[in-house]
Amino acid sequence: QVQLVESGGGLVQAGGSLRLSCAASERTFSAYGMGWFRQAPGKEREFVAAITSSGGTTYYADSVKARFTISRDIAKNTVYLQMNSLKPEDTAVYYCARKRPSAQIMVPTTYDFWGQGTQVTVSS
Repeated sequence: QVQLVESGGGLVQAGGSLRLSCAASERTFSAYGMGWFRQAPGKEREFVAAITSSGGTTYYADSVKARFTISRDIAKNTVYLQMNSLKPEDTAVYYCARKRPSAQIMVPTTYDFWGQGTQVTVSS
């Protein structure tokens, strides 16, 4: 069973930064693309960013482009989300997920294993 464990969330003022980490338990981590999603209270889960298995290509939601950066360290079985210039509207629970082979990068059902989530709160 694949386990994904997020960390790094917390409370930060607007304009600040956080780095989220997602550690995977499986040896085949490097064979899969990975993604980050977020869900705010009363809203649907939305795509934030994704990265291919090699780390060579990244994808971002328009709302986070130029502010967030996704990366991965294959040796550590870990994917990261560096979040800069945070805004109150970035407040949500952030989830990492393992991606099935599919072209539908932004669709949650494309991802088969999910972490438990980490809370990010941005104060104004």
